[in-house]
Amino acid sequence: MTRMRTRLIVLQALVLILLAALTVRLWQVQVVRGPELMNRATETRTRVVIVPAVRGQILDSSGRPLVRNKTALVVSVDRTGLTRMKDQGRKVLGKLSQVLGRPVAHLAKRITPCGPKVPKPCWTGSPYQPVPLDEKVDTREALQILERQEEFPGVSAEIHAVREYPGGRAGAQMLGYLSPVTEAELEKRVGLKATFSGVDLAGREGIEYVYDEELRGKAGLRRVQVDRMGKALGVEQEVEPVAGDHLVTSIDSRIQAVTEKALQKAMKSAPQADGGAAVVLDPQTGRVLALSSAPDYDPAVWAGGISERMYRHLLSEKSGKPLVSRAINGQFAPGSTFKVSSVTSMLRAGYPLNGKYSCPGSVNVGGRAFNNFRGIPLGTLSLHLALVKSCDTIFYRAAFEEYTRDGGRSPKKNAKEVFANTARKFGFGSPTGIDLPGESSGRIPDRRWKKETWALTSATNCKRAGTGYPEVKDAARAAFLKRLAHENCTEGFVLRPGDSANFSIGQGDVLVTPLQLARAYAALVTDGKVRSPRIGWALVRPDGKVVKKVPVPVVGKLPLQEKERLYIKNALSQVASDGTAAGAFSGFPMDKVRIGGKTGTAEVWGKTDTSWFASFAPTKNPRFVVVVMVSQGGMGAQTAAPAAREIYEGIFGIKKPAALPGGKPVSKLPAFAPDGTVIRE
Repeated sequence: MTRMRTRLIVLQALVLILLAALTVRLWQVQVVRGPELMNRATETRTRVVIVPAVRGQILDSSGRPLVRNKTALVVSVDRTGLTRMKDQGRKVLGKLSQVLGRPVAHLAKRITPCGPKVPKPCWTGSPYQPVPLDEKVDTREALQILERQEEFPGVSAEIHAVREYPGGRAGAQMLGYLSPVTEAELEKRVGLKATFSGVDLAGREGIEYVYDEELRGKAGLRRVQVDRMGKALGVEQEVEPVAGDHLVTSIDSRIQAVTEKALQKAMKSAPQADGGAAVVLDPQTGRVLALSSAPDYDPAVWAGGISERMYRHLLSEKSGKPLVSRAINGQFAPGSTFKVSSVTSMLRAGYPLNGKYSCPGSVNVGGRAFNNFRGIPLGTLSLHLALVKSCDTIFYRAAFEEYTRDGGRSPKKNAKEVFANTARKFGFGSPTGIDLPGESSGRIPDRRWKKETWALTSATNCKRAGTGYPEVKDAARAAFLKRLAHENCTEGFVLRPGDSANFSIGQGDVLVTPLQLARAYAALVTDGKVRSPRIGWALVRPDGKVVKKVPVPVVGKLPLQEKERLYIKNALSQVASDGTAAGAFSGFPMDKVRIGGKTGTAEVWGKTDTSWFASFAPTKNPRFVVVVMVSQGGMGAQTAAPAAREIYEGIFGIKKPAALPGGKPVSKLPAFAPDGTVIRE
C-alpha cells in the first residue's frame, strides 16, 4: 500500500512538472515569441509575387519598331536561396546543367556577383534579384523544370518580354541596351527604387537610358495564399502592372538604313579607315533623322548577359571600340568644314562681306610659311569663292591679323579672340545637349585653354624634353615628339601665331563632333537659330494616347545678319556643282535636287587625313542636313562626299525607289488604335 502511494505521488509530481513545463512553453510561444511566430505563420501562408511591367517599345517617326519586345521562356535562379542550401546549390546547378546543356562552371559564374576581381560572365544586379540564366529555352526544357519543381528549388521558368532589334546593328550606340539594376543605382537614380520590381532591367546607354523611367512602367504584385508545402490556395490581392510608355522618335528607319549602308561602304572604300559617323538632321526642327557610327555591333549581345570574351572584344582596339558613338563622342579636327565659322569671324572683325581678298600659294605667319592646298595660288577671290574653292591662305592671314591685334604672344587685357568666341556661338566647344548620355564637348583652343592645359601637362612635357621618346621606333617621329615636348615645356602656355592660323581652317587643336557640325550647319542654312537636337519625339501610352511631346529647345543664335547668312549659304550651294565636291557629285541631277555643302580634309600626324563633308538639301529650302566623317578616310571629296551623295540618292530616289517618296521628313506623329497598334495609312 505504501509502495502504491509512493508511485502515485511520483506520478503526480511528474504530471505537475510536465504541466508546468507545458505552461512555461505555452507562455513563451504565445506571450514572449507570439508576435514573431505569428509573423512567421503569416509569411508561410502568403507569398508576394512581383509582376514586372512590359517595357515600352522604341518606334521610328512612322511607328515602325526600332526596339520591340518578344516573349521568351526565361529560366531564372534565386541565388540567395541556393546559397542557403547545405551544398550551396551545387546539386541544383548540376541538374540545371543537364537540362540547359551548359557547364556547371558557367552557370556558377553567371550567378556570382560581379566585383573588381570577378570577370564576366557574372551577376551585375542586386543579390536579392532572380538571376536569368537562359533567355532562349524551349518549351521542353521549361517543362522539365516545372514538372519536377521539387528537384529544382529556387528555379523558375516563366515567360518574359525580352528586347528585339528589327534593324539589327543599325543605330546600336544610339538605342542603347538593358542590364540588371545594381544596388548602387537603386540609391542614386531618383524614381528607380520606387518602381523597381526586383526582376526587371534598366536602360544602360542611348535612349534606353535617357527615357528609362518612362519606358520601364510600374511593376504589379500578386499576394498568393499557400499551404505549408508551398501549394497555392488562392489569390489574396492582385495589383496589375502598368506597362511602360512607347517612345516615338524622330528617327526614320528608312533613312537610317540608307545612312548605315552608305557609311559602311565609305569605310570599305578607304583602306586605312578606323572609324566613321553620319548624321542626318531636319534643319527646320532640329530633330535627328538618322545617327550612325562605325564600327558597329549587334545590340542583341546584351540579352541574357554578355560574356567576358565579347565584352572585352567590344572594348578592344582591334574591334575599333564599337561601343563608342563617333557621332556624339568622336572628336576630330573638322578641316575646311569649319570655315563657315571663320568667314563669320572675319565679318565680325570688320572684314567687308563683298571685299576682294588675295589667295596666294603661301603666306608668312609668325616667321613660318603656311601653304594653300598643294601650294596652289588662286588669285584674288571674294569670300564667296574663298568658300567654293576652299582657299586657306585668306583665312591664315585674317586669323594672324586678329591674333596680332589681340597682342600676339602678350595678349591685351581686353583681347577679343574673335575666331574662338565666334566658334562658340556656332555651338562648338560645348555639348549639343542631345537626349543621349555621355556626349563629348569638343574643344576650342583659345588662350585660356592653352594655360590650363600647360598647367596639367608641363611636368610630363619637361621630363620628355630631356628623355625623349626612346620607345618610338620611327626616328623622325621620335625627334618631332621630343621637339614638341620641349616647346610645350618652355612656352606651352602661350598661344602661338601658328595656333591661330591652324584654327582658322579647322586644324591644329580644334576638335568637333559630327553632331556639333551638323547642328551648326542646320542653323546656318535655315533661320540662324542654334537648337539642341532631339531624338525623342513623343511618349505614347500603350492604349495609343499621347502622354507628352518632347520639345526641341533653341539654345543660341548665330552671330550673323540675315544677308550675311544667306551669302554664306549661297556660296556653299555651289560647292557640290562647281567647287571642291564637284567630282564627287558628277552626274548628280542637280536640276532635281540641288546639294550644298563643304568638304573638309583634316591632317593628323602619323595617320591618313580625316575625311569630312557637311551638306544640306535642297539648297533653296533645306529639309536635310547630312554630315559624314571618316577617320583616316583621306580627302573630304574622296570618301565622305560620295557617302553623303549615296545618302541623298537613297532619300530622294535618284537610282532606286525613294526612302522618302515625298522628299520631306515625317511631320506628324503616327496614329495609334485604342489597342496601341499603329494605324497604317
